[in-house]
Amino acid sequence: MIRFVRIMCLAYVYLIFTADASADRPNVILVMADDLGYGDIGCYDGWIKTPHIDSIARNGVRFTDYHSNGNVCSPTRAALMTGLYQQKVGIPFVVVAAENNVNHFAGIQPSETTLAEVMKSGGYATGIFGKWHLGYYPRYNPVRHGFDEFVGYVSGNVDFFSHIDQAGNLDWWRATQLKNEDGYSTHLITAHATAFIDRHANKKPFFLYVPHEAPHYPYQGPADKADRTVGGEFENHGSRVDKKQAYREMVVEMDKGVGEILKALQRNKIEDNTIVIFCSDNGATSLGSNGQLRGTKGTNFEGGHRVPCVVQWPAKFPKNKTNPQLMLSMDWMATILGITGLREKCSRQLDGHDLTEYILETRRPGERTVMWGDSTLRSGKWKLMLPQKQHDELGLYDLSQDISESKNLAAKYPAVVELLVADLKELSDDAEMRATRQPVEAPDTPNSAK
Repeated sequence: MIRFVRIMCLAYVYLIFTADASADRPNVILVMADDLGYGDIGCYDGWIKTPHIDSIARNGVRFTDYHSNGNVCSPTRAALMTGLYQQKVGIPFVVVAAENNVNHFAGIQPSETTLAEVMKSGGYATGIFGKWHLGYYPRYNPVRHGFDEFVGYVSGNVDFFSHIDQAGNLDWWRATQLKNEDGYSTHLITAHATAFIDRHANKKPFFLYVPHEAPHYPYQGPADKADRTVGGEFENHGSRVDKKQAYREMVVEMDKGVGEILKALQRNKIEDNTIVIFCSDNGATSLGSNGQLRGTKGTNFEGGHRVPCVVQWPAKFPKNKTNPQLMLSMDWMATILGITGLREKCSRQLDGHDLTEYILETRRPGERTVMWGDSTLRSGKWKLMLPQKQHDELGLYDLSQDISESKNLAAKYPAVVELLVADLKELSDDAEMRATRQPVEAPDTPNSAK
């Protein structure tokens, strides 16, 4: 009898311990805008009122030196999901909708380990609602890469109402099934995200990825109508004449969606122990604003990849702080796994860094050396740009003094240029050597992707 009681007591202690351990592990929500610029939103002195995104900055941390891994969509998402440079994932380019382009066949390969896979293996419920853009074919579907649930689209953009991609194909999925829904995509993404929170709150920890379409083209506000039809002819950017106003409406609606997510956390009394991250996948086009930064989406100037990022975790992170630590999209995987205690479940060495101590301000901002493709390097205050798109000369910029990249110092500091060119070659050669190879033809059976 004594032995039985002892066993029962030990079992009770074990259950209490494991329950407490699970309760201490935070939920994680990562919301990502599409083509949102450094000078677009309120908390970055932008031109669009975004009170809900701004509230995350007030309740947490606003980064001033946060960068997307790529200056376009797919590369950043590849880095975000794997914690690796996008070159190593084999996706340094946009995965396109056009089936006559070899890049249409690319995607995140089964050999990669994603953040969702690691979170799921650690007992987290996982969901993605919105834009994937890491492959069109069944093997690339989010539910094949660690997500329990997926509703959204796999291409680079869809009509906000008809959900047709720019190749003229219907592109709205529930897991691996093509299943359209009525509604404005921003509203649908928000509805699915908040329903996911309501289902999983206080049951077990969850990882929720909310990659919004806004404010990527087609430029359609919530009161507009569909422009695209299956197989039809249409203007990819949409029929609105006042596209800048449409852009504003799209950001405002996305901000309301962020507000609904925050309300869902409060409603379920899980706000304190939920990490909420909001960021962008690259800089704004000319319709948006990158503030004082030079360049736009598609370039390696700061305006192409320095983007807004705010994060809150009321239980642990400081409040209303500005953080100057250099950070990239790929760092979120290492940081989240470090916080949740799941780093050991990821066997691959990550390129991203765990920056938790910098966010907590227990360590002062540190210098890093990082690259964008094989043409641009950042090392401490220095930024090197080899001749490339919209930059036909070799450039060296001191970002500590010249965030607008207006003064090319390459001729003044040739020794720095030589050193950084060597560093960039070493990094890019290593990435190329370790790169996952992509197929040059359809990786699945005919017609299985559509």
